[in-house]
Amino acid sequence: MTQWTSAVGAAQLARLLKSQQDRPAGPGSRRLPAYRALADGIRLLVLEGRVPVAARLPAERELALSLSVSRTTVAAAYEALRTEGFLESRRGAGSWTAVPAGNPLPARGLEPLPPEALGSMIDLGTAALPAPEPWLTRAVQGALEELPPYAHTHGDYPAGLPALRSMIAERYTTRGIPTMPEQIMVTTGAMGAIDAICHLFGGRGERIAVESPSYANILQLMREAGARLVPVAMAEGLTGWDLDRWRQVLREAAPRIAYVVADFHNPTGALADEEQRRRLVEAARSAGTVLVVDETMSELHLEPGLAMPRRVCAFDPAGSTVITVGSASKAFWAGMRIGWVRAAPDVIRSLVAARAYADLGTPVLEQLAVNWLFSTGGWEEAVAVRRDQARDNRDALVAAVRSELPGWEFEVPAGGLTLWVRTGGLSGSRIAEAGERVGVRVPSGPRFGVDGAFEGYVRLPFTVAGAVAQEAATRLAAAARLVEAGGSGGGESPRTFVA
Repeated sequence: MTQWTSAVGAAQLARLLKSQQDRPAGPGSRRLPAYRALADGIRLLVLEGRVPVAARLPAERELALSLSVSRTTVAAAYEALRTEGFLESRRGAGSWTAVPAGNPLPARGLEPLPPEALGSMIDLGTAALPAPEPWLTRAVQGALEELPPYAHTHGDYPAGLPALRSMIAERYTTRGIPTMPEQIMVTTGAMGAIDAICHLFGGRGERIAVESPSYANILQLMREAGARLVPVAMAEGLTGWDLDRWRQVLREAAPRIAYVVADFHNPTGALADEEQRRRLVEAARSAGTVLVVDETMSELHLEPGLAMPRRVCAFDPAGSTVITVGSASKAFWAGMRIGWVRAAPDVIRSLVAARAYADLGTPVLEQLAVNWLFSTGGWEEAVAVRRDQARDNRDALVAAVRSELPGWEFEVPAGGLTLWVRTGGLSGSRIAEAGERVGVRVPSGPRFGVDGAFEGYVRLPFTVAGAVAQEAATRLAAAARLVEAGGSGGGESPRTFVA
């Protein structure tokens, strides 16, 4: 049985290695032997997630031809990687990337910081903003007024309240995507939606293709469901999706489902354009893969006048390939645990039937509150305020990090709630551990990868403003100095949540 889940061609690996050579060398750098430079280059590609873990590498002769080096150089580099735990091989199956035995797997995140600790610790672990007022209070009051008729029923609505299902369907229809209420199921947040989808389509042992990096909580949910994750590396910067790579992985790994965040990707902030969306749907349809699209960030576009591309499901008019997940948690408030699924009616019926063995339904009062927001215009008003707040937070955080940590690299996204930051060659895990000591909590890059990738990154959400953003950057700079001095201690303590 093969141990690899994807493959990297010789020409592709050569291009990735060349992109590293274009980066400026660090101070005091020295010329390494050719085999050592090649081994270090491949190791860095794995740690950054640009080459996935469990990806089959090209044969020695093929890579030597693409790099214009001797086969002996490639063989020595592969042997060094095997010795260090970054490569595994078996006769007849080839060689594939790995991470060293004993390294902690990035399977957990950070639990939300207790409110009583907010005075001493700046929490950058959770990409969520406080509740928007007065809209939250008004929505709950409106829900209470609508509650009496429902209180005379059993209160279980496995598919969701009919009024809210109709309202969500209407919102898709007004965006040019004809939708019936029978295509909607209301869930307990987006996590509840994706959990239900994974259990329906991605049983234990099934392969699921995911972006690399991807949303930490979803990766952990899929692991616990017994799925085999197949990472597909994101392109550099905010361009996002390498569609040739996606087509190759979907064809060769044949995953049952694929999970993507096309709108202000978490954690990178990338936004897929319409051509990328069209090609991704075509690739999934051709491979027989169900494409699960997470739209929880879609309304958080922060640049005035930004023309948003059509939703991914608009490129699947037959409804046979794309399942869409939405939520009130990011755009409105994380405490409003209302999500939804848009899919073909037969898929919705299957999801609803399976719900009898899960949570039976979503709280009625919260559904009524979201329905009130949608039906009164309160949602649009609250989200507009949300955008202004997130934009101000983003700009304050960007300015602070550039001032305090000029060696850290990132691109400023046009929406969403997160910055994906390269930490100047420092370990993201050690920065996170040192941050706890100096009063700032931040999730390290490996939490957003599969089996050890992205060690040189951290994720910074736009959740603090003004002087607090400046202080957060100051504390991160102090954590970085601790790491540089070798005083950060060990790896991160295991946690359980990254929002």
